Amino acid sequence: MMDQLDVALVETMKANPRVGDLELSRLTKVARATVQSRLAKLESSGVITGYGPDVDLVAAGNPVLAFVTLEIVQGALDAVTVELDSLPNVLEAYITSGSADVVCKIAATSHEDLKDTLLHISRSGSVARSTSVIVLSELVPPRILPMLRKGASDGPTRSPTFKQGA
Repeated sequence: MMDQLDVALVETMKANPRVGDLELSRLTKVARATVQSRLAKLESSGVITGYGPDVDLVAAGNPVLAFVTLEIVQGALDAVTVELDSLPNVLEAYITSGSADVVCKIAATSHEDLKDTLLHISRSGSVARSTSVIVLSELVPPRILPMLRKGASDGPTRSPTFKQGA
């Protein structure tokens, strides 16, 4: 369970992606050792999974985004996994409940590129049916901070050892 300090650290890091431990300590008004300890805990528990840059797909030349649902052939999950993993346009894929077995997020350089990816998927012997929805515009950008803030437990948020100006 994350507490308010953990959320403050993640929030500050999202706002300042290149921040180091010392600057993070100053920005959050928490002792540097506490920052280092908390980050190590968040990393080892799998909460923080990386520090890579966020990439704007449109600016990177992939302005077409689609969500594709797949109904797969009975027992073909492993084959579909290998197939989807081999396609660079497939950004994410999830096993789901409901009428679709898998939901994929696909980016493409053009509608033609998207069509080629969809045709490749539909030719797979592991996919019985696919349905695609093209994204027209982003309504709510990817985010996690509101959910983390809502779920943060109350507790001490500041280290008593922090010294202003240190």
